[in-house]
Order: sequence, then structure tokens, then C-alpha cells
Amino acid sequence: MDTKNISPEHITIGFIGLGVMGQGMAGHLLAAGYRLNLFTRSKAKAEALIAERGRWCDNVKDLAEGSDVIFTIVGFPQDVESLYLGEAGLIAYVKAGTVLVDMTTSCPDLAQRISQAVALKGGEALDAPVSGGDVGAREGRLSIMVGGNKECVDRMMPLFELMGTTIVYQGPAGAGQHCKMCNQIAIASTMIGVCESMAYAQKAGLDVKTVLKSIESGAAGSWSLSHLAPRMIEGDFDPGFYVKHFIKDMTIAQATAESMALETPGLDLAKRMYETLAANGGEDEGTQALFKGYTT
Repeated sequence: MDTKNISPEHITIGFIGLGVMGQGMAGHLLAAGYRLNLFTRSKAKAEALIAERGRWCDNVKDLAEGSDVIFTIVGFPQDVESLYLGEAGLIAYVKAGTVLVDMTTSCPDLAQRISQAVALKGGEALDAPVSGGDVGAREGRLSIMVGGNKECVDRMMPLFELMGTTIVYQGPAGAGQHCKMCNQIAIASTMIGVCESMAYAQKAGLDVKTVLKSIESGAAGSWSLSHLAPRMIEGDFDPGFYVKHFIKDMTIAQATAESMALETPGLDLAKRMYETLAANGGEDEGTQALFKGYTT
């Protein structure tokens, strides 16, 4: 199939990974009229999309052979490596001309290896990690950071625009992942500040919601302050983004920074704090659960 024409009547999309983020992202593609092949480790997570005319595939081979563009968003770099480069992975079955887009937050060097391997099969690969959490995924307002061939990115833009509102080309293969590391490093220290700010307001006897009204629109404003501080205040620690996945991201960022001889004391502190939270049973909670360390 020629993926130069990516209108719904011309291509079939494959989507692998239907967790907190993937559900909403795949749903936007279905709602736009695309034929959608689905695969995930738990079929139960696909049931709602199957009911909306998504086609379930029993394995990666079935999905790869029946799809022209494939999006993936899974958990960890080892999952990405197995899914793409494993003996029964996507690249083993992909057709010439297929575009594969990994939206998992993963390692820049892995994205480069995948791009090279896909090119040998006559396809193209993009690394396009996202930011915006579960709400951004549901509402189609993600920030998407894309690395790979610019011409391919331009062709895929109508699909990205169904899932996000800020889609920025960062450079060649791996550049999207490097950009996501910048994002996660910024969040890591910011989350400490948000938690400490809310804890201070409580200790001072202030109405925390009223404090938030004043500071979120000023110089202290941030996505974490506006979207996650209200969850902290309400004691809502359900995952929009899992603690265990944030630790994974910080580990990648830490290792990559070390390889560039860059010191990251803020990132290092945040990672230690989140590792403590995970060790105390919080690995499957949302990143806003860091606040519990200030209130117990």
C-alpha cells in the first residue's frame, strides 16, 4: 500500500498497546473512520474498541501483515525491543512501504536501531513519544515529539493531529526520544516543587484550592501544578501516568545524561524519591502520589 495517501479509505492502521494512553489514542483514529487492527497483551483492554468496529488480531504477525501504518505504545524499552526486533516481532513480518511509529517513551539509541532495521525491510520508522497524560490522550491534546525522516513525518501529520495538538519535528531517528527525556527531566524537579508548595499551603493553614487559584496562572504555573495538584488535594492518586513508568523514564534520562557527561542533580533526587514511593507500594499509582511523602 502506498502510504503517501493516508485517507481512511486508502490505508489500514495497526495499533499495539491499549493501556491508559493507548485506549484514547486508538479511539481517535477509529472515530476518524480508519480501519483499525488491534493487538495487546490483554484482549479485555481492546473490547471497547472492538465494539466500535476495531478488528482484533491474535498476534503481531496478523497485525503487521494487515496494516499499512502501525502505532505502538507499550511499557518499557525491553518491551519495545522485543516487539520490534524480536524473532517474532513486527520487523519480521512488516511489508515494504509500511510506516511504524513507536510512541512509547524509550531509549534514543533503540529508536535508531529500529529505524535502521525497518529501512532494511523497505519501511520507515518514526519515534514519537508523547506527553499529556490520560486526559490529553482522551481529549486528543497530546504533545507529540517526533524523530525520523522529515518527509515521512509530514505524510503522517494528519494522523498525529487526531491524537495531539502540539506535534513538533525534532530531527533524525532518536531525536523524538531525546526530546522526551528533556520533558521528563523538567517534570521530575517540577513535581517536587508542586508537592512542597501544596504541603506548605496545608501546614500554613491556608485553603489549598484558593492558593492554587493564585499561583497556577503566575510565574509558578506549570502543567503539573494545574492538572496534578488538584488530584493531590483530593487524595486522588489514580494513574494518569504510572510511577513505575516515570521511574523507567528517569532511568533512561539519567543513563543518557551520564553518557554525555551531564550532571543532573534534580533528576537524581526525584528518581530517589520516586523509588522510595514505589518501594512503599506506590509503583502502580499516578505520579502525583509523590505528595503522600509530605503528608504522612
